[in-house]
Amino acid sequence: MPEIILKNVTKRFGKFVAVDNLNLTIPTRSFITLLGPSGCGKTTTLRMIAGLETPTEGEIIIDGVTVFSSEKGINVPPNKRDVGFLFQNYALWPHMTVYQNIAFGLENLKWDKQRIRKRVDELLAMLKIEEFEKRYPSELSGGQQQRVAIARTLAPNPKVLFMDEPLSNLDAKLRTEMRTELKRLHIDTDSTFVYVTHDQLEAMTLSTKVCLMEKGLLQQYAAPLEMYLRPANLFVADFMGSPTMNFLKAKARKIGESACEVSFCGLKRTFTANKPLGEVPENVTLGVRPEFITIRPESDVKASVYSTLPSGMETTVKLRLGEEIITSVIFGSVDFPVDTEVCLAFNGSDMLLYDTQSGKLLADGSL
Repeated sequence: MPEIILKNVTKRFGKFVAVDNLNLTIPTRSFITLLGPSGCGKTTTLRMIAGLETPTEGEIIIDGVTVFSSEKGINVPPNKRDVGFLFQNYALWPHMTVYQNIAFGLENLKWDKQRIRKRVDELLAMLKIEEFEKRYPSELSGGQQQRVAIARTLAPNPKVLFMDEPLSNLDAKLRTEMRTELKRLHIDTDSTFVYVTHDQLEAMTLSTKVCLMEKGLLQQYAAPLEMYLRPANLFVADFMGSPTMNFLKAKARKIGESACEVSFCGLKRTFTANKPLGEVPENVTLGVRPEFITIRPESDVKASVYSTLPSGMETTVKLRLGEEIITSVIFGSVDFPVDTEVCLAFNGSDMLLYDTQSGKLLADGSL
């Protein structure tokens, strides 16, 4: 299975820069998600790796072979890059059966009938769609059509499988089920998957690493939990997680090698960093995940309940702390009357301190 390397890849459409000097290494057998809001450059990046879009500058290497180089004048066509592409709309042939759709690409590759039959049977079994082999796409549900599209893409044994928002047309329940199937499929096929989505939950649950982009620029490239717990900047912190992180404007004063005094929401607390601190500006932003704010009777920090959103397994509680409305997540079936006074605490060593002006992460630590 191949490693994919992007070196200084840029794509311009006229004066608009869709992807700006992107450097990325996609390890072999990984499940990489290109994540970000609409127009951030993630689909353009995927299409450039696949050969469906030509970069303006840079170099792309797949399995040690340079498939694009602006300097050397190399641009290997898509059909020579040994990759499979799964589109958002599945693009199944309506007049062909499931079997014919999966076999179509293999027939074009001049495989013999016996070999085609064996390969299609393998894929029908792997994706649990054996019973639908003689049906037409119009006779299948959205999830079944998606499985057929995956089978057709996998049929020629591509080194890399590219997927551009393949679950966006499915309902919420089926989308959850197909995430499970895709994660299992990645293990079963032992392939490299590159997946585009704007859904951070999909990225969190599926990926070995997430590449988060915004306005064509790489914001962070890390494992999902690392990106969730240690977002590199305020954009990443805001994008990853639901409910979103609490951002509290604060004034900071360094009081030790690994400590600073922070004032926020009428409170004064010591922020103790997990590593020695560098220079700390006066204006900082505290980032606190909702699950790290708990309601505790013994705490001296008082807040009032603004609203509650119980969902059974957990309750999202909006709290008024000073002039700020903050979010807490309480696990379990609990509820609080509106305007009730409660005491809250900041728990754990995963609080984050950001430079408000640059947005960059300064430190993680505890309050």
